[in-house]
Amino acid sequence: MDITLSIIKADTGGFVGHTAVHPEMMAAARSEITKAIAEGLLIDGNVAACGDDISLIMTHQREPENAAIHSFAWNVFRETTVIAKRLGLYGAGQDLLSDAFSGNLRGMGPGYAELSFTERPSEPVICFLADKTEPGAWNLPLYKMFADPFNTAGLVIDAKMHAGFRFEVYDLYEEKRIWFDCPKDLYEMLMFIGAPARYVIHRVESPTLGEPAAATSTQRLSLIAGKYVGKDDPVMIVRAQSGLPAVGEVLEPFAFPHTVAGCMRGSHHAPLTPVSLAQAHPSRFDGPPRVVALGFQLHEGKLIGPRDLFDDVAFDGARTTAGEVMDYLRRHGPFEPHRLALEDLEYTTMHELERRLADRWESMGEPVRAQKGIAS
Repeated sequence: MDITLSIIKADTGGFVGHTAVHPEMMAAARSEITKAIAEGLLIDGNVAACGDDISLIMTHQREPENAAIHSFAWNVFRETTVIAKRLGLYGAGQDLLSDAFSGNLRGMGPGYAELSFTERPSEPVICFLADKTEPGAWNLPLYKMFADPFNTAGLVIDAKMHAGFRFEVYDLYEEKRIWFDCPKDLYEMLMFIGAPARYVIHRVESPTLGEPAAATSTQRLSLIAGKYVGKDDPVMIVRAQSGLPAVGEVLEPFAFPHTVAGCMRGSHHAPLTPVSLAQAHPSRFDGPPRVVALGFQLHEGKLIGPRDLFDDVAFDGARTTAGEVMDYLRRHGPFEPHRLALEDLEYTTMHELERRLADRWESMGEPVRAQKGIAS
Protein backbone atom coordinates (compact mmCIF):
# COMPACT_ATOMS: atom_id res chain seq x y z
CA MET A 1 0.00 0.00 0.00
CA ASP A 2 1.41 3.41 -0.98
CA ILE A 3 1.08 5.85 1.88
CA THR A 4 2.11 9.35 2.88
CA LEU A 5 2.85 10.16 6.49
CA SER A 6 2.73 13.87 7.30
CA ILE A 7 3.57 15.76 10.46
CA ILE A 8 2.49 19.39 10.31
CA LYS A 9 3.05 21.59 13.36
CA ALA A 10 2.56 25.14 14.52
CA ASP A 11 2.68 27.26 17.63
CA THR A 12 -0.66 29.06 17.71
CA GLY A 13 -0.63 30.10 21.36
CA GLY A 14 1.16 29.10 24.56
CA PHE A 15 -0.29 28.11 27.94
CA VAL A 16 1.30 29.59 30.15
CA GLY A 17 3.84 31.70 28.26
CA HIS A 18 5.71 29.34 25.92
CA THR A 19 5.34 26.20 28.04
CA ALA A 20 2.35 24.15 26.84
CA VAL A 21 -0.76 23.91 24.65
CA HIS A 22 -4.16 24.56 26.22
CA PRO A 23 -6.39 21.43 26.42
CA GLU A 24 -9.20 23.21 24.55
CA MET A 25 -6.91 23.76 21.57
CA MET A 26 -5.86 20.11 21.58
CA ALA A 27 -9.50 19.02 21.73
CA ALA A 28 -10.39 21.24 18.78
CA ALA A 29 -7.53 19.82 16.69
CA ARG A 30 -8.56 16.24 17.52
CA SER A 31 -12.14 16.99 16.56
CA GLU A 32 -11.02 18.28 13.16
CA ILE A 33 -8.85 15.21 12.59
CA THR A 34 -11.85 12.98 13.34
CA LYS A 35 -13.95 14.89 10.79
CA ALA A 36 -11.24 14.67 8.14
CA ILE A 37 -11.05 10.89 8.59
CA ALA A 38 -14.83 10.56 8.32
CA GLU A 39 -14.84 12.67 5.14
CA GLY A 40 -12.10 10.55 3.54
CA LEU A 41 -9.39 13.23 3.41
CA LEU A 42 -7.25 11.29 5.87
CA ILE A 43 -6.85 7.59 6.52
CA ASP A 44 -5.88 8.21 10.14
CA GLY A 45 -4.54 10.92 12.39
CA ASN A 46 -3.19 11.76 15.81
CA VAL A 47 -2.65 15.04 17.65
CA ALA A 48 0.28 15.54 20.00
CA ALA A 49 2.11 18.44 21.62
CA CYS A 50 5.68 19.10 22.62
CA GLY A 51 5.90 22.35 24.53
CA ASP A 52 3.66 25.00 22.96
CA ASP A 53 3.43 23.38 19.51
CA ILE A 54 0.48 21.39 18.15
CA SER A 55 1.55 18.55 15.83
CA LEU A 56 -0.91 16.92 13.44
CA ILE A 57 0.32 13.39 12.60
CA MET A 58 -1.63 12.20 9.55
CA THR A 59 -1.72 9.38 7.01
CA HIS A 60 -3.23 9.75 3.54
CA GLN A 61 -2.71 8.71 -0.08
CA ARG A 62 -1.92 12.12 -1.56
CA GLU A 63 1.50 13.41 -2.49
CA PRO A 64 3.65 15.47 -0.07
CA GLU A 65 2.82 19.19 -0.04
CA ASN A 66 -0.69 18.35 -1.25
CA ALA A 67 -2.91 21.43 -1.27
CA ALA A 68 -5.89 19.70 0.37
CA ILE A 69 -3.79 18.30 3.25
CA HIS A 70 -1.91 21.53 3.85
CA SER A 71 -5.09 23.58 3.61
CA PHE A 72 -6.71 21.32 6.21
CA ALA A 73 -3.78 21.82 8.60
CA TRP A 74 -3.84 25.59 8.00
CA ASN A 75 -7.53 25.74 8.88
CA VAL A 76 -6.96 23.71 12.04
CA PHE A 77 -4.27 26.15 13.12
CA ARG A 78 -6.53 29.09 12.31
CA GLU A 79 -9.21 27.56 14.56
CA THR A 80 -6.80 26.96 17.42
CA THR A 81 -5.58 30.54 17.03
CA VAL A 82 -9.15 31.78 17.55
CA ILE A 83 -9.30 29.78 20.78
CA ALA A 84 -5.90 31.11 21.89
CA LYS A 85 -7.01 34.71 21.32
CA ARG A 86 -10.28 34.14 23.19
CA LEU A 87 -8.35 32.75 26.17
CA GLY A 88 -5.66 35.43 26.00
CA LEU A 89 -2.91 32.88 25.50
CA TYR A 90 0.64 33.94 24.73
CA GLY A 91 1.75 34.44 21.13
CA ALA A 92 -1.64 33.54 19.63
CA GLY A 93 -1.15 32.60 15.99
CA GLN A 94 2.56 33.46 16.06
CA ASP A 95 3.57 30.77 13.53
CA LEU A 96 0.97 31.86 10.96
CA LEU A 97 2.97 34.33 8.90
CA SER A 98 0.33 34.96 6.23
CA ASP A 99 -3.30 36.02 6.21
CA ALA A 100 -4.38 33.62 3.45
CA PHE A 101 -3.51 30.10 2.36
CA SER A 102 -1.70 29.92 -0.98
CA GLY A 103 -1.53 26.32 -2.19
CA ASN A 104 0.82 24.77 0.37
CA LEU A 105 2.48 25.73 3.63
CA ARG A 106 5.91 26.50 2.21
CA GLY A 107 7.03 29.85 3.58
CA MET A 108 3.84 30.35 5.58
CA GLY A 109 5.18 29.53 9.04
CA PRO A 110 4.00 26.03 10.06
CA GLY A 111 6.66 23.34 9.87
CA TYR A 112 6.17 19.98 8.22
CA ALA A 113 7.92 16.68 7.53
CA GLU A 114 6.40 14.25 5.02
CA LEU A 115 7.35 10.82 3.67
CA SER A 116 5.70 8.86 0.85
CA PHE A 117 6.57 5.15 0.69
CA THR A 118 5.22 1.67 0.10
CA GLU A 119 4.03 0.28 3.40
CA ARG A 120 5.84 -2.92 4.40
CA PRO A 121 4.08 -5.90 6.05
CA SER A 122 5.36 -4.49 9.36
CA GLU A 123 6.00 -0.75 9.28
CA PRO A 124 7.45 0.77 12.50
CA VAL A 125 7.77 4.56 12.34
CA ILE A 126 8.90 7.04 14.95
CA CYS A 127 7.66 10.62 15.00
CA PHE A 128 9.99 13.01 16.81
CA LEU A 129 8.68 16.35 18.05
CA ALA A 130 11.01 18.99 19.49
CA ASP A 131 10.46 22.29 21.24
CA LYS A 132 12.68 25.33 21.78
CA THR A 133 15.23 24.50 19.10
CA GLU A 134 15.91 24.65 15.35
CA PRO A 135 15.94 22.17 12.41
CA GLY A 136 19.68 21.50 12.67
CA ALA A 137 19.03 19.78 16.00
CA TRP A 138 18.38 16.59 14.01
CA ASN A 139 21.78 16.60 12.26
CA LEU A 140 23.76 14.74 14.93
CA PRO A 141 21.08 12.12 15.69
CA LEU A 142 20.52 11.38 11.98
CA TYR A 143 24.25 11.04 11.39
CA LYS A 144 24.49 8.57 14.26
CA MET A 145 21.38 6.60 13.18
CA PHE A 146 22.35 6.19 9.53
CA ALA A 147 26.14 6.59 9.34
CA ASP A 148 27.78 5.69 12.66
CA PRO A 149 28.43 1.96 13.26
CA PHE A 150 29.26 2.70 16.90
CA ASN A 151 25.59 3.69 17.27
CA THR A 152 23.92 1.50 14.64
CA ALA A 153 25.19 -2.07 14.74
CA GLY A 154 23.05 -2.83 11.68
CA LEU A 155 25.55 -0.95 9.50
CA VAL A 156 27.93 -3.83 10.26
CA ILE A 157 25.57 -6.75 10.92
CA ASP A 158 22.77 -6.24 8.35
CA ALA A 159 23.93 -6.89 4.77
CA LYS A 160 21.07 -4.73 3.47
CA MET A 161 22.66 -1.74 5.19
CA HIS A 162 26.25 -2.22 3.96
CA ALA A 163 25.70 0.12 1.00
CA GLY A 164 25.01 2.89 3.50
CA PHE A 165 22.53 5.73 3.06
CA ARG A 166 22.05 8.90 1.01
CA PHE A 167 21.63 12.22 2.83
CA GLU A 168 19.95 15.27 1.31
CA VAL A 169 21.35 18.40 2.95
CA TYR A 170 19.85 21.87 2.62
CA ASP A 171 21.73 25.16 2.76
CA LEU A 172 19.04 27.27 4.43
CA TYR A 173 20.76 30.59 3.67
CA GLU A 174 21.38 30.05 -0.03
CA GLU A 175 18.28 27.88 -0.65
CA LYS A 176 20.16 25.08 -2.36
CA ARG A 177 20.72 21.39 -1.65
CA ILE A 178 23.27 18.61 -2.11
CA TRP A 179 23.21 14.80 -1.81
CA PHE A 180 25.92 12.90 0.07
CA ASP A 181 26.41 9.15 -0.38
CA CYS A 182 27.69 7.71 2.88
CA PRO A 183 30.05 6.23 3.87
CA LYS A 184 31.86 7.42 0.70
CA ASP A 185 31.10 11.12 1.27
CA LEU A 186 31.01 10.96 5.05
CA TYR A 187 33.85 13.38 5.81
CA GLU A 188 32.63 15.92 3.27
CA MET A 189 29.13 15.75 4.72
CA LEU A 190 30.35 16.22 8.29
CA MET A 191 32.03 19.48 7.32
CA PHE A 192 28.62 20.92 6.49
CA ILE A 193 26.19 19.27 8.92
CA GLY A 194 28.50 20.20 11.78
CA ALA A 195 27.22 23.75 11.20
CA PRO A 196 23.53 23.05 11.98
CA ALA A 197 22.39 26.68 12.01
CA ARG A 198 22.87 26.79 8.24
CA TYR A 199 23.11 23.22 6.89
CA VAL A 200 20.41 20.72 7.82
CA ILE A 201 19.65 17.15 6.85
CA HIS A 202 16.27 17.16 5.15
CA ARG A 203 15.96 13.57 3.98
CA VAL A 204 17.68 10.17 4.22
CA GLU A 205 17.20 7.38 1.67
CA SER A 206 18.24 3.74 1.44
CA PRO A 207 19.82 2.97 -1.97
CA THR A 208 19.44 -0.77 -1.28
CA LEU A 209 15.70 -0.58 -0.59
CA GLY A 210 15.08 2.30 -3.01
CA GLU A 211 12.94 3.85 -0.29
CA PRO A 212 13.03 6.97 1.89
CA ALA A 213 14.08 6.35 5.47
CA ALA A 214 13.70 9.72 7.21
CA ALA A 215 12.45 13.26 6.67
CA THR A 216 12.68 16.43 8.71
CA SER A 217 11.09 19.86 8.78
CA THR A 218 13.55 22.48 7.58
CA GLN A 219 11.59 25.72 8.00
CA ARG A 220 13.54 28.57 9.66
CA LEU A 221 10.94 31.07 10.90
CA SER A 222 13.44 33.90 11.26
CA LEU A 223 14.61 33.51 7.67
CA ILE A 224 11.00 33.49 6.45
CA ALA A 225 9.77 36.42 8.51
CA GLY A 226 12.96 38.51 8.43
CA LYS A 227 12.86 38.84 12.23
CA TYR A 228 12.70 36.65 15.31
CA VAL A 229 9.15 35.33 15.71
CA GLY A 230 9.79 32.17 17.73
CA LYS A 231 12.01 29.13 17.48
CA ASP A 232 11.34 26.60 14.74
CA ASP A 233 10.52 23.57 16.93
CA PRO A 234 11.27 20.94 14.27
CA VAL A 235 9.66 17.55 13.67
CA MET A 236 11.08 14.39 12.13
CA ILE A 237 9.86 11.04 10.77
CA VAL A 238 12.12 7.96 10.89
CA ARG A 239 11.21 4.51 9.56
CA ALA A 240 12.78 1.53 11.31
CA GLN A 241 13.71 -2.17 10.99
CA SER A 242 14.15 -4.51 7.98
CA GLY A 243 17.09 -2.90 6.19
CA LEU A 244 16.79 0.30 8.22
CA PRO A 245 18.06 1.07 11.73
CA ALA A 246 16.27 -0.86 14.48
CA VAL A 247 14.00 1.10 16.83
CA GLY A 248 16.67 0.95 19.54
CA GLU A 249 19.29 2.27 17.10
CA VAL A 250 17.00 5.15 16.14
CA LEU A 251 16.53 6.12 19.80
CA GLU A 252 20.11 5.60 20.99
CA PRO A 253 21.51 8.98 19.77
CA PHE A 254 19.21 10.78 22.21
CA ALA A 255 20.90 9.06 25.16
CA PHE A 256 23.43 11.87 24.65
CA PRO A 257 21.68 15.23 25.25
CA HIS A 258 23.71 17.13 22.66
CA THR A 259 23.86 20.92 22.68
CA VAL A 260 21.46 22.74 20.36
CA ALA A 261 20.49 26.33 19.66
CA GLY A 262 17.25 27.59 21.13
CA CYS A 263 16.05 27.94 24.70
CA MET A 264 15.20 31.45 25.99
CA ARG A 265 14.33 33.85 23.12
CA GLY A 266 15.83 31.31 20.73
CA SER A 267 19.22 32.83 21.54
CA HIS A 268 21.09 30.29 23.65
CA HIS A 269 22.76 26.90 23.57
CA ALA A 270 21.28 24.20 25.79
CA PRO A 271 21.03 20.39 25.90
CA LEU A 272 18.30 18.63 23.92
CA THR A 273 16.53 16.56 26.57
CA PRO A 274 14.63 13.33 25.72
CA VAL A 275 11.39 13.26 27.69
CA SER A 276 7.98 11.63 27.88
CA LEU A 277 4.90 13.55 26.75
CA ALA A 278 4.14 14.31 30.39
CA GLN A 279 7.50 16.09 30.73
CA ALA A 280 7.43 17.90 27.39
CA HIS A 281 6.76 21.36 28.82
CA PRO A 282 9.98 23.41 28.90
CA SER A 283 9.87 26.01 31.65
CA ARG A 284 13.34 26.63 33.09
CA PHE A 285 14.72 29.57 31.09
CA ASP A 286 12.35 28.38 28.36
CA GLY A 287 14.16 25.08 28.38
CA PRO A 288 16.07 22.95 28.30
CA PRO A 289 14.86 22.13 24.77
CA ARG A 290 12.77 18.94 24.75
CA VAL A 291 12.25 16.07 22.34
CA VAL A 292 9.60 13.35 22.43
CA ALA A 293 9.53 10.14 20.40
CA LEU A 294 6.15 8.69 19.45
CA GLY A 295 6.29 5.18 18.00
CA PHE A 296 3.60 3.83 15.70
CA GLN A 297 3.02 0.63 13.79
CA LEU A 298 1.52 1.63 10.45
CA HIS A 299 -0.91 -0.93 9.07
CA GLU A 300 -3.05 -0.23 6.01
CA GLY A 301 -2.52 3.45 6.73
CA LYS A 302 -3.75 3.18 10.33
CA LEU A 303 -1.59 4.60 13.11
CA ILE A 304 -1.36 1.84 15.72
CA GLY A 305 -0.13 3.67 18.82
CA PRO A 306 1.53 5.80 19.88
CA ARG A 307 4.08 4.37 22.28
CA ASP A 308 5.76 7.13 24.29
CA LEU A 309 9.28 5.83 23.65
CA PHE A 310 11.26 8.20 25.87
CA ASP A 311 9.03 7.32 28.84
CA ASP A 312 11.76 4.91 29.90
CA VAL A 313 14.18 4.83 32.85
CA ALA A 314 16.97 4.07 30.33
CA PHE A 315 16.89 7.81 29.46
CA ASP A 316 17.08 8.97 33.09
CA GLY A 317 20.85 9.33 32.74
CA ALA A 318 20.42 11.60 29.72
CA ARG A 319 17.95 13.72 31.65
CA THR A 320 20.34 13.98 34.61
CA THR A 321 23.22 14.95 32.32
CA ALA A 322 21.01 17.55 30.62
CA GLY A 323 20.27 19.11 33.99
CA GLU A 324 23.97 19.33 34.82
CA VAL A 325 24.83 20.78 31.41
CA MET A 326 22.03 23.33 31.76
CA ASP A 327 23.44 24.41 35.14
CA TYR A 328 26.89 24.83 33.64
CA LEU A 329 25.74 26.81 30.60
CA ARG A 330 23.38 29.07 32.57
CA ARG A 331 26.28 30.30 34.69
CA HIS A 332 27.69 31.95 31.57
CA GLY A 333 24.71 34.32 31.53
CA PRO A 334 24.89 36.66 28.49
CA PHE A 335 28.32 35.37 27.44
CA GLU A 336 29.10 32.86 24.72
CA PRO A 337 29.01 29.86 24.43
CA HIS A 338 25.68 29.92 26.31
CA ARG A 339 24.43 32.85 24.25
CA LEU A 340 24.57 32.30 20.51
CA ALA A 341 27.26 34.01 18.44
CA LEU A 342 26.38 37.49 17.21
CA GLU A 343 25.87 36.37 13.61
CA ASP A 344 23.14 34.02 14.84
CA LEU A 345 21.39 36.84 16.73
CA GLU A 346 20.76 38.95 13.65
CA TYR A 347 16.99 38.52 13.92
CA THR A 348 16.78 39.56 17.57
CA THR A 349 18.14 42.96 18.67
CA MET A 350 21.48 43.19 16.87
CA HIS A 351 20.33 45.21 13.85
CA GLU A 352 18.58 47.71 16.11
CA LEU A 353 21.63 48.01 18.38
CA GLU A 354 23.98 48.46 15.42
CA ARG A 355 21.76 51.23 14.04
CA ARG A 356 21.42 52.97 17.39
CA LEU A 357 25.13 52.86 18.25
CA ALA A 358 26.58 53.42 14.75
CA ASP A 359 27.66 57.01 15.38
CA ARG A 360 29.37 56.13 18.68
CA TRP A 361 31.98 53.85 17.10
CA GLU A 362 35.31 55.63 16.49
CA SER A 363 37.73 54.63 13.73
CA MET A 364 41.10 53.21 14.83
CA GLY A 365 42.64 53.17 11.35
CA GLU A 366 42.61 50.57 8.61
CA PRO A 367 40.91 47.33 9.74
CA VAL A 368 43.29 44.47 10.53
CA ARG A 369 41.52 42.28 8.01
CA ALA A 370 42.20 44.79 5.22
CA GLN A 371 45.86 45.17 6.30
CA LYS A 372 46.39 41.42 5.97
CA GLY A 373 44.33 41.05 2.80
CA ILE A 374 41.71 38.87 4.53
CA ALA A 375 38.32 38.66 2.84
CA SER A 376 35.44 39.63 5.09
